Amino acid sequence: MQAESLGPAIRISEGYETYWTYIPHFIHSPFYVYAYAFGDCLVNSLYAVYQNAEKGFQEKYFELLKAGGTKHHSELLAPFGLDATDPSFWAQGLSMLEGLIDELEALDRQA
Repeated sequence: MQAESLGPAIRISEGYETYWTYIPHFIHSPFYVYAYAFGDCLVNSLYAVYQNAEKGFQEKYFELLKAGGTKHHSELLAPFGLDATDPSFWAQGLSMLEGLIDELEALDRQA
């Protein structure tokens, strides 16, 4: 699958298909990569809010960044009207990815 997505520019050698087993956090740290997926979806959801935001988004966003790890994500997302326990939060973040995929597919059809 990676060979398909990377194309002829990258040559994947024999044995690469099991390379993931050498990465300890995939096996020994449950939910390690979940944080990446959560963070990516959170950023995409925030970007969707930004695209439709009225005044004040930048100030709220800077406050979120200033807070660092001092607050729970529920507190940080509340000023943006986002709630990670609501399925629409995830749908909003995933819709950003859908848009990018649609854009890429349209470009591919033009080529």
